Amino acid sequence: MKEQVLKFSVVLFLILSTKSIHAQKNITNLAGYEVAIDSINEFLKSRMDSLNIPGLSIAVINEGKVVYHKTFGYANLEKKLPVTHKTIFEGASISKSVFAFFVMKFVEEGKLDLDKPLYEYLPYNDIAYDDRYKKITARMVLSHRSGFPNWRENEEDKKLKIKFNPGTGYEYSGEGYQYLAMVLKHIDKTDWKGLEALFQEKIAQPLEMGNTTFIPTPTIYKNKAEPYTNQREWIDLKNDYWYKKELGKFIAPSSIHTEPIDFSKWMIGVMQKKILSKNSYKELFKHHSKISTSSTGINVYYTLGFLTADQDYSQTYFHNGNNAGFTCGYLMDVEKDWGFVLFTNSEYGEKLTDEVWNYFEQEN
Repeated sequence: MKEQVLKFSVVLFLILSTKSIHAQKNITNLAGYEVAIDSINEFLKSRMDSLNIPGLSIAVINEGKVVYHKTFGYANLEKKLPVTHKTIFEGASISKSVFAFFVMKFVEEGKLDLDKPLYEYLPYNDIAYDDRYKKITARMVLSHRSGFPNWRENEEDKKLKIKFNPGTGYEYSGEGYQYLAMVLKHIDKTDWKGLEALFQEKIAQPLEMGNTTFIPTPTIYKNKAEPYTNQREWIDLKNDYWYKKELGKFIAPSSIHTEPIDFSKWMIGVMQKKILSKNSYKELFKHHSKISTSSTGINVYYTLGFLTADQDYSQTYFHNGNNAGFTCGYLMDVEKDWGFVLFTNSEYGEKLTDEVWNYFEQEN
């Protein structure tokens, strides 16, 4: 099944196979089929070349363990530096899932109520001219029901606005997530670096995610892949508007920097219900926003930070990310403890994920 209704395409990964790092000759996909490792590797190399993707790093989880971690291509084309197991990528919008997870720690500690209007914690001068913003809650933000646009810069007048009454519709919004990040910062009376420190303390350190930050460190920058267009042209992020806007800030919806092994630790933590309470997981996975219905009758939903679907995919949660020069995606089945995460330093990574699904569909 290939669902065109999903912008993120990651439902298409459900049949993606796995490879063991312990000398297995075959790997097993989510449906239980085995696929030859050599064939998979050759396919990935071939399609990366065709799609002009410089570098790729991928990890797969089976039964709650990383069983496959493979890197391909270059982190830096000009210097011919290969992608290695240490190479860091921008996670873009998969930040939202991790941030929502982080938010639930504040909820559990009694510092934040999902249904209390955010302005009661922190008034927001940028939208104070519209009283409807006083209805916006953390739950609405995390499920993209705030009424905010994705980013104000994408609006014709470049101003933050409310496009519908909060809680009455769905519109994907980074602005909402960033307002919530501001609220968390205010609650703990800290700055952006302080919020990063809290993330490290509450999430990254307990899960041993030593290579994951929302605000990059010198070490992260040192190991970071270079970004490229879909024509393998280098992108100078220092002159990129979004890069300059976000530099040094904890950007909740888009600034996570990580790599597959580290990100897999978070995925395994979610599968094994670590860090958070059962009630928090119930809230995170609850259907909040119906996004679409496919031609096969499968409904797609946004939860609190995750995408999911119903029927055969009711235990599957996923998201993708797309920043300048970086695209990625992850998917996990929390019932089968199966998962997959892929990072590229290209703007064509989403197309690759579609083709990966098609390839593995043929192997069934």
